[in-house]
Amino acid sequence: MISYLILGVISVVQARKYLRRNTYTDYLNILQSPEAPSVSILAPAYNEEATIIENIRSLLSVRYPNYEVIVVNDGSRDRSLTKLIEEYQLEPVNFAVNYKIETKKVKNVYKSKDPAYNNLVVVDKENGGKSDALNAALNVSTGDYTLNIDVDCILEEDCLLKLMKPFLEETDKNMIATGGVVRIANNCRIEKGRIVEVNVPNKLLAQFQTLEYLRSFLLGRVAWGSLDGLLLISGALGVFQKQLVIQCGGYDNETIGEDMELTVRMRRYAREKGIDYVVGFVPDPLCWTEVPESWSVLRRQRNRWTRGAVETLLSHKRLFLNPFYGKIGMVSYPYWLLFEWLAPLIEAFGIVLLVLFSLLGVINISFLYLFIALIYGYTVAFTIATLYIEEITFFQYKKRRQLLRLVIAGLIEPLMFHPFVVYCAVTGNWDYFFEGKKAWGSMKRVGFSRPTDRGKRITGGGKGKKNKPNPAAPLPSNNVRTRPAT
Repeated sequence: MISYLILGVISVVQARKYLRRNTYTDYLNILQSPEAPSVSILAPAYNEEATIIENIRSLLSVRYPNYEVIVVNDGSRDRSLTKLIEEYQLEPVNFAVNYKIETKKVKNVYKSKDPAYNNLVVVDKENGGKSDALNAALNVSTGDYTLNIDVDCILEEDCLLKLMKPFLEETDKNMIATGGVVRIANNCRIEKGRIVEVNVPNKLLAQFQTLEYLRSFLLGRVAWGSLDGLLLISGALGVFQKQLVIQCGGYDNETIGEDMELTVRMRRYAREKGIDYVVGFVPDPLCWTEVPESWSVLRRQRNRWTRGAVETLLSHKRLFLNPFYGKIGMVSYPYWLLFEWLAPLIEAFGIVLLVLFSLLGVINISFLYLFIALIYGYTVAFTIATLYIEEITFFQYKKRRQLLRLVIAGLIEPLMFHPFVVYCAVTGNWDYFFEGKKAWGSMKRVGFSRPTDRGKRITGGGKGKKNKPNPAAPLPSNNVRTRPAT
């Protein structure tokens, strides 16, 4: 409770500083600058036909002067590649892949016949997993930096401008990576690869995750970013210095938590090589992703997250309380060890003891009720405070009715969602240590859709008029808010 409170206060201070500073930022200077660093957007895809067209439209709509989009079809068994070929008029090209990092065989490299999509590259390869797909994209890429995303994400148009700004501003240290805020796209209105209306998800389970993401990013990672203590740049949105990634050996094919593992390995490598580095974080909502709407899919996802975190922490156990590694050794690693790995296990064990002692009659029931009320009240108050901070900063949910739905979800969440997450963490540990489970588990996509005024549902992956990039289109400003940050 104390750690959450401290991190929350730091996050609020840093978010408000960012907003005040960003009010005077003219991103057109970066957009029009020939000196803007080149960026390769790496998007691995496996069985993503439900969302892949909308997602690629989003990537091609990014406002940045010098970037390419590399989509890697990692041996999909559905129509992902076929839909891409049809939608973007792709054809195979002669391309000599430089295998700087060893990967599964690349079958073909595709480019579009339409010059409007000359910055789109599609790689078709044998299935090797997400890490292998990202390494294949690294081998094909030409940019100095890589933006690694999940292909089920929708990016804001000025996403790259804001993510690259810390690299341009940092002059004292070597900025090796930066991440941004990820939000929930379920039930949002999406047209031609763009978020045009932000809505609260209809499903209660997705609403729980909305609150969780708000707390995690707005009141967690913003603070760790300001303290330069991040151990995780989300795989859904992260920019990395490509040369350093290659020097570190690329993504590890043996881990299922490739995003966290790479971040920790890069930080270790930089420290051990005497590189004076920093990892940044941008508190703006820059990426929107689809989250599971069924308990079974969510269970597989959280099980994998737990196994990935445990795997990374054990692989880099040398960091633990090691002053040589600075903040990440003395603060970040112990925090992750205690609060991200061990806390759910301690909590589950405590619940079992609580039930046992209650049956044996050795518990003061009155004190127990008061203590539970304290924990429940604090949790709900922290959630409502998070919603209030969201309102006075980035103000994404503009309808009172939607905020009310999130408040109601916040009242239910500690009683339903949190115990389920603890259960997933416990089973994830069991699967890692006793079952030796390494598989990702299937993540079924519902597909992005948008509600219409008539109540119909229009899927975003269908055919229709193509959304070709328009270089002359004005740069949207996400800094202009309809409510002041006061």
